[in-house]
Amino acid sequence: MESIRHLSHREAGFSLIEILVGLVIGLIATLVIMQVFSVFEGQKRTTTGSADAQTNGSIALYTIARELKMAGYGLLPATNSPLNCATLSPGTPANLSPVVITDGGAGAGASDTITIRYGTSESGGGSSPITAVGLLGANDVTVNDNMACHVGDTALIINGNQCNMTTVTGPTDIAVPPTPTGNNTSVTLADPTNAIVGANVSCLGSWVTTVFRVNPNYNPTNAANSQAYLERSGNPSLSDIVNIQAQYGISATASSNQVTNWVNATGATWAAPTVPDRNRIKAIHIAVVARNGLLEKDNVTGTCVTVKGTANNGPCAWDDSNFDAAPAIDLSNDPNWQRYRYRVFETIIPLRNMIWAKDTL
Repeated sequence: MESIRHLSHREAGFSLIEILVGLVIGLIATLVIMQVFSVFEGQKRTTTGSADAQTNGSIALYTIARELKMAGYGLLPATNSPLNCATLSPGTPANLSPVVITDGGAGAGASDTITIRYGTSESGGGSSPITAVGLLGANDVTVNDNMACHVGDTALIINGNQCNMTTVTGPTDIAVPPTPTGNNTSVTLADPTNAIVGANVSCLGSWVTTVFRVNPNYNPTNAANSQAYLERSGNPSLSDIVNIQAQYGISATASSNQVTNWVNATGATWAAPTVPDRNRIKAIHIAVVARNGLLEKDNVTGTCVTVKGTANNGPCAWDDSNFDAAPAIDLSNDPNWQRYRYRVFETIIPLRNMIWAKDTL
């Protein structure tokens, strides 16, 4: 009987106090683990979001910069340069400007739009003088050489500062690159306005117009339109691009390539520059603002004031200590803008086709 009592005493197990102490220790350990996990997970989301913002911003800047380098391609610097076209016939685009910045204004969420134009001809838009008109038909012009033209190309007729953009419709010899025995001295045009002896015909291939802007319907307070992204010619391109700011780099005269000032596309002169002023634009300074898509619990972004005194509700576009005043970035159309992190990607793009044309401007 004593032996049985002794065995039962040894197998009695934990007491209630011991169990409660164990539970408390387990709960404390669980809380610590969950706290560490929560902090780590938050840091991971922030890091991942920042990496996405860096990728999207870098690609957005690269994409816009690549198009800007093409701006004006095909508008060759030659006698009767198309860059001097001041009078455009009906049907010709409102202007042939290689680059147009449309200023977004000064309000909250204001973002600029950049329009870029260029041709795709493999010959670079080589032009040929017209030596006769109507020899083979009413819309036919005779030129020294039509090797740069193909049926379906956009053609530009340049008669001094009067220009007409039309389409090449023939002859059939140039439906493909002509053979040495083909017709290489004739071009048939859909509209031969301004085609006179002494004028030039320039075949541009396709005339491309590319427009970059932030989603124009972006409204962070409206769930249906709360997506911010870079839009390329009406098509969504890269997510979480919330702002674009750009300035013209201008020279004192069109025949100079030295940038003397950086100006916003505003005011009587630069909101809609004349052809002589347009030809002073030699470079574009651009800033693309990408956002980390993670909405933080606390404010992580504050205001920024540049050296020249430009106040920003968001990050600064660029350091303007050695430039004219930078454009303002205002992200306050989103009431939670301070709870996001942002990256700014900025660069200067020389307009090489304008630079090469300086001697004819």
